[in-house]
Amino acid sequence: MLRPGGADLTIAGGIREFGRATPDVIAVRDGDRELTYAALDERSSRVACGLLALGLRHGDRVALLCGNRLEYPEIAAGIAKAGLVLVPVNPRLTSPEVEFILQHSGARALLADEALLGAVPDVPIKKIFIGPSYETWIGVAKSEDPWIPVDEREPFCIAYTAGTTGDPKGVLISHRSRCLTFYAAALEWGLGPGRRTIAVAPMYHGAGFAFAYAAVHCGGTVSMLRSFDPHRLLDMIDRDGAQSVFLVPTHAQLIRAASPAVKKLKTLDTLYFNAAALPKVLKEWVFEAFPGVGVHELYGSTEAGVVTNLRPPDARRKAGSVGHPWFATEVRVVGGDGRPVGPGEPGELYSRSPYLMNGYHENPAATAACTTPDGFLTSGDIVIRDEEGFISIVDRIKDVIITGGVNVYPRDVEEVLLTHPSVTECAVVGEPDDRWGERVVAYLVGRAPLEPGVLDAFLRERLAGFKVPKQYRAVPALPRNAAGKILKRELRSTP
Repeated sequence: MLRPGGADLTIAGGIREFGRATPDVIAVRDGDRELTYAALDERSSRVACGLLALGLRHGDRVALLCGNRLEYPEIAAGIAKAGLVLVPVNPRLTSPEVEFILQHSGARALLADEALLGAVPDVPIKKIFIGPSYETWIGVAKSEDPWIPVDEREPFCIAYTAGTTGDPKGVLISHRSRCLTFYAAALEWGLGPGRRTIAVAPMYHGAGFAFAYAAVHCGGTVSMLRSFDPHRLLDMIDRDGAQSVFLVPTHAQLIRAASPAVKKLKTLDTLYFNAAALPKVLKEWVFEAFPGVGVHELYGSTEAGVVTNLRPPDARRKAGSVGHPWFATEVRVVGGDGRPVGPGEPGELYSRSPYLMNGYHENPAATAACTTPDGFLTSGDIVIRDEEGFISIVDRIKDVIITGGVNVYPRDVEEVLLTHPSVTECAVVGEPDDRWGERVVAYLVGRAPLEPGVLDAFLRERLAGFKVPKQYRAVPALPRNAAGKILKRELRSTP
């Protein structure tokens, strides 16, 4: 009797397959540099053999300190071919921050862009610098794929979170989780053979990697945007004929500010957004600026992967929602007592899917705190599910403001503030207050000077009095991480 089976899924699989199926197709573009699938397959094998020649063995961790560039996909694939585990590192970190990740992950080697030498700590591990010496290193390495066996449930990477409370946590993401994400993304957003996309978000971040690398895993072409610039992105879409592009709301906001009248992009047919909810007023601008382009809005996290997606047919009708559960995903919305809540009632969102993390590296307590015995995981967000099953993110649990014993969800206030013509961006937080416990404070980026009295009157016509901010603080920009999420913890610490 035959038993169902087959090769385990690994993130190197797609490059191996298309290196043979479509060897002459361009896999990666970076400025005037290009890699065909044949070249990507060969160079990633050389990376694998070069790492094994350093004495690394199955399961060892290899850190990668690098921005978006041609070498990123080949290094990630090479690490996988060697049976090693990738540790992506934010190139904006300081040397002590990088050192923490290297030590906590147990990394035995580091590949780093030679332009980032200042961030490389003096630690006793093997170091390879991406530049001329890297080319020499892979040039002398064997070109034969080592085919080190890897179980698909083993981690392909340890992705470190931003560390919103204490030190960053290392999220263990399996080959199976990420490969299924690639295939589902190709189905949902068109990242397969013959399709072109752009690596806009940084690849060291979970979503940035997933949606850029999905293209080469599924036979498409990805162009590298080394640093975000609205005009450069639009020119690249036009020049490279990109069809599907992943953005975060901040990108849309910057494009709107720099080029409010976007020229017609003939090839673009799909935009998909993540990282934070797309404000309704900004979403309307996206519809107007990119007519005929299908706009998706998805929700997820490093730990859970993609959880929901709002598809184009419902994009306007359900603006403010992040849609229904994604492929192969179950969700559960529960109240403070742990019981399911009904439609229209706020509750904490849990999800269960093949995309979930394996857990936090060497942190079983943190893993247990966010998971249930039956396999659901929470990212700590409060949501409302309507009668049709559409999910809307209300807020992070830790961001809910309790003022005078009443809950205020910052997103409610932010959505209204953003409809004021003088407000470009905003973030609402709770700050300690002797009388109310917490007071509502709004941080604002404006197109023109913002008068607190005018804003106050504007909000009081549209919001209950207890939701109206007690203070308005104008700032030149809101602090964000590389994924575009606003760092409210930094606003709370602003004197």
